Order: sequence, then structure tokens, then C-alpha cells
Amino acid sequence: MRGNHRRIGRGVAGSLAMALLLAGCGGGDSATEAGAGAGSGDIVIGVPVGLSGANSVVAPSVVQASELAVDEINKAGGVLGRKIKLKVYDDRSGAEGAAQAFTTAIIKDKVAAIVAMETSSARNAGQPIAAKTNTPYIYTSPYEGAACGANLFLDGPVPVQMVEPSAQYFAEKFQAKTWFLIGSDYAYGRGQLAHVRSVVEAAGGKVVGEEYNPVDASDWSSILQKVRSAKPDAIATATAGGAPNVSFLKQWKQGGFEQPSLNLSLDEGTAETIGAAAEGVYFPSQYFTGIESEKNRAFLEALKAKFGAEAKTPNFLSVPQYYGIHLYALAVEKAGSTTSAAVIKALPTVSFDGPAGPVSMNKQHHAGLNIWLGQADATGKTQITEDFGAVDPGAQCPDLK
Repeated sequence: MRGNHRRIGRGVAGSLAMALLLAGCGGGDSATEAGAGAGSGDIVIGVPVGLSGANSVVAPSVVQASELAVDEINKAGGVLGRKIKLKVYDDRSGAEGAAQAFTTAIIKDKVAAIVAMETSSARNAGQPIAAKTNTPYIYTSPYEGAACGANLFLDGPVPVQMVEPSAQYFAEKFQAKTWFLIGSDYAYGRGQLAHVRSVVEAAGGKVVGEEYNPVDASDWSSILQKVRSAKPDAIATATAGGAPNVSFLKQWKQGGFEQPSLNLSLDEGTAETIGAAAEGVYFPSQYFTGIESEKNRAFLEALKAKFGAEAKTPNFLSVPQYYGIHLYALAVEKAGSTTSAAVIKALPTVSFDGPAGPVSMNKQHHAGLNIWLGQADATGKTQITEDFGAVDPGAQCPDLK
């Protein structure tokens, strides 16, 4: 791994060491038993998310989706006769903040579970703490794949689900044979683009350039000059979501580039916010607001009813979070218990049918998902251009059974 994934800094290592030391004092389900309330009181779910840093642009939509899911569950009678409650923590969109957030949530506040949309570096820093305490952890971001743990469940898409159908679409629609790959220098960026390269080359195409910027970089001019010189048929980008992606799209538009662009980090809300700078860009997702279904209409109406003018546009980061909360509640209900071992056993056996169709975890703790391809118009609004149907995540954690 590169960039902010190269090593765990002293601050992160210190937080991890303290968390694991404290967790070791209990063992097994002790931390989550306490957070679960030992059969009474609220069931507390911890939500570490980037309220500051790169993810701060999308974090509000993630928090709203979490709150809506909790409202729905509680209005339906809660779980095992108990209410669900959220505690939101700022992971600062990175490893050090995540280590601190997980330590506070699991060791101090003794939450029953973690359901979180985070960067890969944040997940990698938080998971050892959750694993040591056997805390159920549902990770709700698209990511680079093959993150495995007995307590770890992932309901966002992996590269095989996003990249393969999109690259095939580009090959057929644009006869794209040469590609330029542009990413932020972190696990998600490199993981997604490694898969783009493998798909392109397997189909007989060629990658004519591959460049990365630091994860918090905002100047893409030198990389864009290399694109201009290489003259690819298409580009694929996997920049850090939020501010880095926005700065890239604005500079791409200002540069007058005309190649078809596949953006693996864009969401509807961001596209609409930046408007014309997103025009023409394609991006795959397991959710779009334009999905024609009764459940999606009900979901959008519920968001509007709860948050009014403050409602954020739901997106490929917030909707898996909404699913994650519901899946956890269903697992608790099926297990008849909030103990970690019981919930972890139940999670691969439950399914939630929501605005993007049914989602359930498989035995490898990943989910088959419906995938669509969207394109931003001149105002930044997204139109669905292709429905890829249900796409399997493939083999991610074969040792989990």
C-alpha cells in the first residue's frame, strides 16, 4: 500500500496498542456484551465517519442515512423490544483518527457494533480493535477488495462489481482500447485501478499511463499534461472521494478534455454540487436516486419527510450505510441476542430489501449487488445509462466458511 497506507504512524500505533491492551483485559464478547446492555436498555451502534478531512463532503449524507434507518427500526418496535441508538465519531477520514474513534467507541463506550463508511486506511486501523474485542463491524464503503475477518462484513461493492461491467460498456460504446489511469495514492485508488488495468489488458487493450497524487492533493495539472500527451481513448479515475475528486473534475473540465471518463469515486450529490464540471462523466454505483422502484420512492420520501430542506442526496456511500444498520438489526433479531458471537453467526443469513433491491451477506462476508452506470448532465444531475443487473463479488475471503 502507498501514501497514507505505507505504515502506521506513531500516534496510530500508540492508539492501537492501548486499545488492544485494554481489550485484552476482557476478551471474547466482554466489550460488546457491555455495549449491548446485557439484555436491557438501548442497543448502541458506533458510527465512525469522516466528519472532517477528505470524507467530510459526503459524511452528512451517511449520518442522515444512519439516522433514517434507526428511526425506521425503532418505529417498528425496535429490536428484541429495545431501541437502537447511534453514537457518531469523527475518524478524521484517516488511520489515526479511526484508531482513536474505535478505541473510544469499543473500549470506552462499549458499543454493540460498528457500522461505518470510512476510507480503507481508517478501516485498516480500526479493524484490529474490533477484531480483538470480537465486535461486529459492518464496513459500508466501496473498496479495493479482499478485506477479511471473522467479525468484519462488507456491503459495498468491490472492483469486480464496479470495474468489469463498466469497462466492457466503454469498450463497446466508445471502442476504447487505450486507457490512462489516474488515482489518489491510497489503497482504494490503487486497488480499483489495478483491476481496471487487468480488465483492459485481458480484453486486448493497453494502459498508456498510470499516475497518482497524494491522497490530499488538489493540483492535477502535471498529470493532466501527461494525459494530453498520451491521447488515450478513455480515462479511469479513482481519486479520494470528496475534495480531491472535486478538484480533479474541475481541472479536467477546465482543460477541455474530451475523452470518455469513468470515475470510480463520484457520487450523485457531489456531481450535482459541482454542476457543469461533472458533465459527461460516467460513474458506476449500487444506487442512484433515479432507480424506478416503489422501495426507492418510499426511501426518498422518508428522507425528505425526516430532514426536509436539509436532506442530503443519497448516494453510493450513504445507501450501503442505511443497509448496514438494517442488516445489523435483522441479525440481532434473528439471533435473539446482542452477543457478538450470535450476531456474527446470524449476519450471513439475513437479507434487507431496500431502495437498491435486496442485499444479503454471503459466507465470505461480502454482498452480491445490483449495479448501474450513471452519467452527469450539463447541470450535474445524474441519468442512469445502463443497468448491469446483479453482480457477484466473486471470491474475496475463501477461508471464511
